[in-house]
Amino acid sequence: MKEIKLTVFDMAGTTVNENNVVYKTVQKALGHAGVEVDLDTVLEFGAGKEKYKAIFDILDNNTGIGDLEAKAHEVFGVFKDMLKQAYQELEVTPYDGVEELFRCLRSNNIKVVLNTGYDSKTANTLLSKLGWKVGNQIDGLITATDVIKGRPSSEMIDKAMEQFNITDPSRVLKAGDSIIDIEEGKNTNCGMTVGVLTGAHTRKQLETAGPTLILDSLQELKEVLLLK
Repeated sequence: MKEIKLTVFDMAGTTVNENNVVYKTVQKALGHAGVEVDLDTVLEFGAGKEKYKAIFDILDNNTGIGDLEAKAHEVFGVFKDMLKQAYQELEVTPYDGVEELFRCLRSNNIKVVLNTGYDSKTANTLLSKLGWKVGNQIDGLITATDVIKGRPSSEMIDKAMEQFNITDPSRVLKAGDSIIDIEEGKNTNCGMTVGVLTGAHTRKQLETAGPTLILDSLQELKEVLLLK
């Protein structure tokens, strides 16, 4: 494996602990629209995706939904209103060791980019609550708003590579807590794809995507990459 020059980390469930508020809000919005699903189902079919797509896929897994697109737009509208309220009350924290990992990576000339299925407004709200800024704790942020195709398309990672003039995907590491994060990394031909168990999917679920390795948390990555 070539030397890693760029790391691309998912946000919620991977670097940021927001107690699954977004997916719990998706679940509430679905219930408001008369579609009762449990949180495990929301995570299974929606984790890591742009949120309209997540809602559509969760509905698509349910029987008895008539016009899927109309229902998805209805739920998505309710979801956005509910999420705005939820974020006013939300407390978020980085997972243990994540800020130290970022410092270590950047001191070793490895770029740190966050990417997410959230839109730009939601992602930047999270950054603000954490006190993180591009150019300080991280080198870049790419959201669902910034691309045409969301995960598992390679577009967000391609954009990060272009931003930092990296042409060889084998020098890129992608890490996340959901299957779709691993698929995104593989679609980019990343040198490493890393699953973490702090968020949406279990070890068994992540294994189905065939990541390079699965870690209990991101703080273990420092040792994996032999960083000092």
